[in-house]
Amino acid sequence: MAQLIADRRDVDFVLYEQFEADGLKNTTRYKGQNKKMFDMVVTEARNFAVNEILPVNEEGDKVGLVFENNMVKVPECFHKPYKLLCEGGWIAMTEDPDVGGQGLPNLVAQAAVEYIMGADFSFSSFGLVCHGAGKMIELYGTADQKRIFLEKLYTGQWCGSMVLTEPDAGSDVGAVTTTAVKNDDGTYSITGNKIFITCGEHDLTENNIHPVLARIEGAPAGTRGISLFIVPKIWVNDDGSLGEPNDVVCTAIEEKLGLHASPTCQMAFGSKGKCRGLLLGDENGGMKVMFNMMNEARLGVGAQGMYNGSSAYLYAVNYAKERLQGRDIAEMGNKDAPSVPIIRHPDVKRMLMWMKSHVEGMRSFVYYIGHLLDKELLADSEEQKTFFEDLISLLTPVVKSYCTDRGFEATVQAMQVYGGYGYTKDYPVERLMRDSKINSIYEGTNGIQAMDLLARKIGMKKGTVFMSFLGEIQKTIATAKSVGLNDAAEKLEKSVNRLGEVAMHMGKTAMSPDVKIAFGQACPFLDTMGDVIMAWMLLWRAAIAKPALEKLIGDAQGGEKAEILKKNKNAAFYDGQLKSANYYINTILPITGGRMDSILAGDPSVAEIDEVSFGG
Repeated sequence: MAQLIADRRDVDFVLYEQFEADGLKNTTRYKGQNKKMFDMVVTEARNFAVNEILPVNEEGDKVGLVFENNMVKVPECFHKPYKLLCEGGWIAMTEDPDVGGQGLPNLVAQAAVEYIMGADFSFSSFGLVCHGAGKMIELYGTADQKRIFLEKLYTGQWCGSMVLTEPDAGSDVGAVTTTAVKNDDGTYSITGNKIFITCGEHDLTENNIHPVLARIEGAPAGTRGISLFIVPKIWVNDDGSLGEPNDVVCTAIEEKLGLHASPTCQMAFGSKGKCRGLLLGDENGGMKVMFNMMNEARLGVGAQGMYNGSSAYLYAVNYAKERLQGRDIAEMGNKDAPSVPIIRHPDVKRMLMWMKSHVEGMRSFVYYIGHLLDKELLADSEEQKTFFEDLISLLTPVVKSYCTDRGFEATVQAMQVYGGYGYTKDYPVERLMRDSKINSIYEGTNGIQAMDLLARKIGMKKGTVFMSFLGEIQKTIATAKSVGLNDAAEKLEKSVNRLGEVAMHMGKTAMSPDVKIAFGQACPFLDTMGDVIMAWMLLWRAAIAKPALEKLIGDAQGGEKAEILKKNKNAAFYDGQLKSANYYINTILPITGGRMDSILAGDPSVAEIDEVSFGG
């Protein structure tokens, strides 16, 4: 069976034609890097993913984890690819080579990450938490902390984690009860229990470095009194050598719907009174530090939703081309007509077209964030830098929520294309669907992302950030009109103007006595914004594809055009971009308009219904 993750032609289109990654070679930061180097990195990432990671995906899912004597053993097949992941420098691609990175642009690293994480998230999550923990230490750690921990995390010699959640706190981080007491030597004694800790315990690395949220004695209530601590599984001496085991114990691992080879741990810190940690950042400044990792993780999880959807879509296309069943719809009356591949059936094409347009739109959206991260790093002024920072902040909850929901739905649609076979473990879409569901739940559920968008993001700087975002879409609309895509551009323009109206309505309602009505519509509003972004990205693609296609086919139409598309893969690709944009803008965007009507109507049922009325 073909091993499918991402369409390389589409990846290259987004990298070089949409976001012009080759132009980064002209910047001081990336001097010496060029398209040849970027292509090599993406190709190596793809080869590594296909040859080393994909083969362990199914085995890891079936074998799962072994929990014994408070220790977690990962599938044996993970050890070789993890060693290669570290040796290849794949964990910290965008970081400085002096600390184990490759110094790559975020945009290019995104393409490499799509193959590595898209191949198996259970496996690649180990590298993800290494980078997240290391980044916090790089940004907020002391010189000694950076010296001791940073390179070992960025190279994967030691693994990391993110230790927030407690049994009685859940998403309410300010309610954590884990305590920290300062010792005479400057360390802190940590006591508390945590749950849902990804990669909290395993045997892939010699040490685990846990960033742990805790409250110092006497600290203010809520998030204002939370501090963050570096808590190694094995204590690290000042010279970087390993000391005695710390009082950090995994008490259980969760049995989950998916991600069977990724350890989700329950952790006890200081159950024997001997757990020590080092303060990271300032006292009571833990949330500021942790939000860096959380935002990175939210962007990563949103991207993972796209990766799952991309893989599921490609498997569905491959299967639909090979599976023979039923006569062509035009030959239904002919009993002697041969069976045809199911991809010729209109309803199967409908499902594939839904997946194609969403996967392409999500890929552009995810890569756009990488593009903005590079622009932030390369900004000529603080004003420019702030502009890109604000835009990333506005879009983070949308990337996380929208791409995880639509990515999961793509796995569902893929299963539907397979029919009964898709529901069995004989084909990969069943596993993709199980693994993908968690994306909408962790790193802040999608409902929390919608609340963040409404409560904090659309009103940033008195709404000027949101208006700047709409202005960026208008630039694409103008370009699309200039190449003759007037109909699609005008339809998107109408939706953009309406989105601005809806956002203003939501902002006002959230500040009124009808605040509960507004937050009852927060998720539909985020979905509406995501739909408009998809249309934006697809129109952007189409505006590039149209002139490129015209160069290849000239004025050819009808049968002549069809023959060219059969023989010329580039022409077929560009034609597919136009089809995706037209399908989405003419089929999905009108549904979005109905959702906007619903939000503006402000039905109070969700806010007013009494708990008793739900029954149960």
